[in-house]
Amino acid sequence: MSSPSPVTTDSLFQHPAFVQFWFARIASSFGFQMLSVAVGWQIYEITGRAFDLGLIGLVQFIPSVLLALPAGHVADQFERRRIVLLGQIVELLAIVVLAALSLMHAVHEAGILILVFAIGVAKAFEFPAMQSMLPALVPPPMLARAMAVNGSAGQAAMIMGPALGGLLYIAGPGTVYVVSGVLYLIAATLMSRLRYEQAPPRREPATLKTLFAGVHFIRQRPDVLGVISLDLFAVLLGGATALLPIFAKDVLHTGPWGLGLLRAAPAVGALLMSFWLARHNLERRVGTIMFASVAGFGLATLVFAVSSTLWLSLAALFALGAFDMVSMVIRGALVQLDTPDDMRGRVSAVNAIFINTSNQLGEFESGLLAAWIGAINATLLGGIGTLVVVGLWMWMFPTLRRRQRLHAEPSELSEPAADTL
Repeated sequence: MSSPSPVTTDSLFQHPAFVQFWFARIASSFGFQMLSVAVGWQIYEITGRAFDLGLIGLVQFIPSVLLALPAGHVADQFERRRIVLLGQIVELLAIVVLAALSLMHAVHEAGILILVFAIGVAKAFEFPAMQSMLPALVPPPMLARAMAVNGSAGQAAMIMGPALGGLLYIAGPGTVYVVSGVLYLIAATLMSRLRYEQAPPRREPATLKTLFAGVHFIRQRPDVLGVISLDLFAVLLGGATALLPIFAKDVLHTGPWGLGLLRAAPAVGALLMSFWLARHNLERRVGTIMFASVAGFGLATLVFAVSSTLWLSLAALFALGAFDMVSMVIRGALVQLDTPDDMRGRVSAVNAIFINTSNQLGEFESGLLAAWIGAINATLLGGIGTLVVVGLWMWMFPTLRRRQRLHAEPSELSEPAADTL
């Protein structure tokens, strides 16, 4: 897939700004995962309605989509470190209020949802700013490795965060919120002390032209358009993880412990792959590797669909997570390296819309298909659809398929069109 190079002797942890950024990401990711468990349990205890659990996702999804373009514009107009810091402070304040209300036994469903909505608004602005910061913290040849290490923080939090949150919930939701708040305080402190160099941005008023500049830029760059749209359709079709409860109960005939293993398997595969990617540079044929990884994701989905034994299903999900991490690192690095710094916020915001939409609609699509044709057939169709998308995208985006390196030469970037929407 790749080979080590002399660059790999330069450790990411020799870059103090990246180290602080990474530890801040670990703290906030663990805090958010623990917060998510507590909010879900607490709302279900209050109402006893499964529908209300869906509202938690809805109040986070709405600001993530509606505010994405303004958030991208803000990330390109102001210092990104301060935007991330402000977002984390808002999230911290919301968690403090949740903790206080819970400890005083004065919490109710509407209050929780309002505070979760506030966290969703803060995260909508935090995400494009944080994504756009990373290329300035390490040299360009190390960006893919930095993204892999950064991704490992999120995967570790996904594996261990919910378990820690559930364990602390025994002492009450207020305890979980207090610990989550402490983690966010650590993250905000690290972010406030981070030495981050950003070129002075060119201030532009917020107009339709500047808000949609990220969309316009993506349309001009075939490689960037191909990468982002590939992610959208592959995730949209390959949403097998949304159906895990059905497979655990009706196909594999296992209990909650088996479902827990199934949910953890993709994250474990992604985490271990991120460790490997952090030590190896992706130097050649990155386009082919990316398409092969997405195809591997589709094949792993097919294996999971036809499996009737727990061990094979776990292996398929483990592979699915590992393949997804490879493609995610390549896609993320390509988008960041092909985008000028003064556009990274807006392009990251458009990418966030694609990611959030594909995740949410992917779960909806999988559930709808499962209701119509059954979980196994729906997953088979999703895996086949992913492979079809890979074939179509390899044909539609030949320069992306032939891409050799993450950092494109100037001649590899398409010339921009006229500056119009």
